[in-house]
Amino acid sequence: MGDVHVRTLIRLARLLERGAGDLSLPQLRVLALVDEGGERASHLADKLAVAKPTITAVVDGLVERGYVKRTVDSDDRRATKITLTAAGRKALYNAEHAMHARLYEVVSRADDPTALEQALEDLGIALDRARTDRLAGRQ
Repeated sequence: MGDVHVRTLIRLARLLERGAGDLSLPQLRVLALVDEGGERASHLADKLAVAKPTITAVVDGLVERGYVKRTVDSDDRRATKITLTAAGRKALYNAEHAMHARLYEVVSRADDPTALEQALEDLGIALDRARTDRLAGRQ
């Protein structure tokens, strides 16, 4: 793998981000993780491999926009749980569909779109494995 692959991924990220409307990629990542189940900020920080103050700032912006809300965690009253609102779920849905359309537009122009789709699926699996290893302290 060389610099050209990294630069291709950077270009792809920029293309997708432009399709996300007024949401940034960090905001989308938080919305997607919260959509998988209400989360504590510290858990989000661990999953995204960022500092807790970074997550707090992203979540604050999402709360201000009405996309997420903070509630007391029923398992630990000292902790706060972050959950999606209906507006947050709609914003995530709209952004993901717009990004999908942009990605499809590019993938459909490939010499072998099926192979590219498989490669993206494989990349997703590799990313999941790397995150699992990192969270388990193996990296």
